[in-house]
Amino acid sequence: MVTVDRLVNVLSTYGGRLCCCPLPRATALRSVAVHDPADPRPATGEVFLAVGAASAVEAVRWAARAQAAAVVLRDGGDIAEEVLDAARTAAVALIAVDPAVSWSQLSAVVFGLVLDGRESDAGRGPTDLFTLADSLAEEVGGPVTVEDRFSRVLAYSSRQIGADRARHETILGRRVPEGVRAAIARQGAFRHLDASDDPLFVRPSAAHGLHGRAVIAVRAGRELIGSIWVESEAPLTGPRAAALRAGATAAAQHMLRIRAGADLERRMESDCVIGLLEGSADTLGLLSRLGLASAPARVVALRAHGADSGHAAVLLAFERATLGFGWTRPGRSALSGSTVYTVLPGGGDVAKARAWIASVAEDLPAGVVVRAGIGGPAEPALLPASRSEADESLAVHALRDPAAPAVAYDEAWGAVLLERLRAAAAAGRTPARGPLHELRRCDAEQGTRHVPTLRAWLDAQGDVGAAAQRLGVHRNTVRYRMRQLAQVADLRLDDPEGRLALIIALAAQDPAAG
Repeated sequence: MVTVDRLVNVLSTYGGRLCCCPLPRATALRSVAVHDPADPRPATGEVFLAVGAASAVEAVRWAARAQAAAVVLRDGGDIAEEVLDAARTAAVALIAVDPAVSWSQLSAVVFGLVLDGRESDAGRGPTDLFTLADSLAEEVGGPVTVEDRFSRVLAYSSRQIGADRARHETILGRRVPEGVRAAIARQGAFRHLDASDDPLFVRPSAAHGLHGRAVIAVRAGRELIGSIWVESEAPLTGPRAAALRAGATAAAQHMLRIRAGADLERRMESDCVIGLLEGSADTLGLLSRLGLASAPARVVALRAHGADSGHAAVLLAFERATLGFGWTRPGRSALSGSTVYTVLPGGGDVAKARAWIASVAEDLPAGVVVRAGIGGPAEPALLPASRSEADESLAVHALRDPAAPAVAYDEAWGAVLLERLRAAAAAGRTPARGPLHELRRCDAEQGTRHVPTLRAWLDAQGDVGAAAQRLGVHRNTVRYRMRQLAQVADLRLDDPEGRLALIIALAAQDPAAG
C-alpha cells in the first residue's frame, strides 16, 4: 500500500518537496486523477495531478473538488502562504516538483507507484502475479508457478491438488532445487525457452519427485524475462494451451510493471546510498529514506566478471543485491561504474558480510567470478572512509584466488597498506636511488643474491639460522653474504629506522616481499 509519506519519498528523487501536509502522512493512496478540461464532470482520485493548472491556487481548488488527499504540481519556487492556507483548509497534502520534470514522466511515476501498490478486497493488487497464477490454474486445471529467468519463484497458485514433491520444495525454497533444474535442463527445456514461444511438455522424473510439466516462455519483446510452469500429465492442447499462451502474455505485462516499479525504487535507493558514501550533509535524512538506523555499518564493494557476459555480470549482481525491496533485505545498495556498493548495518560481524556476499554470488550464472572487499565498521557520517577501505580490500582480493573469502579491512589492513605502498612505488613516488638500488644492480651485473638474502634476514628479524632455512643454505653462507652486501651498500642495519625503511622499500617495490 502506498502512503503519502512513500509518495513524497519517491518524488523527492525528482526534485519533489512536501510543502504542507494537513493530514497524516500514513494516509493510504489508492487512485490517481488528472484534470480533463474536455470533461465537465470533476475527476476524482486520492492523488491529483494538476496538469494544465494556471496557478498553484487553481491546482489546489481542482484537488479539493476531486476530493483528493494529495495534489502534485510543478513549481520550483516558494509557495505563497495563501496557497498553503487553501491546502490546509481543503485537507490536501501539497507536493511541488521541479518543473524540469515533464508531466509525462511524473504521471508514469505516480500511476506506476500508486496502482502497483493498490490492493483489492482479496488483499492483492491489480498487477499481482499471485492472482494471475490462481486464475490460470483454474483455466488449465493444474498448479502453476511463475518464475524469473534464473528459476526463482515470483508467484504460485494456491491450488495444491496433485502437487508433486518438486513443487513443494520449489515453493519452500523460493527457487527450483538444483537437482530438479538439472533434470529439466537435460530435457532441453531451457534451450527451448530461449528460442521458442510455444509451450513445451517436460517429462516426469521419479528420481526428483517431478510430475509432468507444461512450460512456456514469458517475453518482453525478444527478451526472455521468465516462464510459467503448469503441472500436467500430458501436453496441454486446445483451450488449455490457449489459456497458457494468454497467461504468458498477461504475465509479461505484470512482470514489466513490477520491473518498472523495482527500477524506480532501485534508482531512489542507489541515489541515497551514493549520498551516504560521498558524505552528504543530510546523513540522517538519507538513512530515514533507506529505512536504516543511525548505527554503525560496513560498506561492501563487489565486482562480478563473466567470460561471456561483459558488463551483464555486475548488473545481475546489482539486481540480486536489491532483490526484495521493502526493507526485507539486510543492506541497501548502489551501482557505481562496475562496482556494487552495499551498506550493511551491524558493524561488528565480518561473517555476516561474507554470508551476504555468498548469497549474491550463488544466484549468479555459472562461470561468473565475484570479488569483494569489506570496509571497517563506521558510524553513518564516516561511511565514506569505510567505502575507501572496501575499495582497497577489493583490490587485495583481486590479487588472490577468487575462491578465497572476501577481504575484510580490519583483518587485512597490512595487505591493504602494502598495496598502497606498491601503488606509490609504481607511480614513481619512492626514491629511485639508495641501498636497494645498489644491491639490485650488483645482483644483475654479477649474479649475486644480495636482495633475496637481505629480505630473508629482515623477515627472520636478524636470526641467521631462520634466514638460512628460508633460503635453503647454510647459516655460514648467510653470514658471508651479509658481510658482502654491507660492502656494496650502506645499509645501516643497526639503525631501527634504517631497517624499517628497507622493509617498507622491499614490500613496496617487490610484491614477492609480501
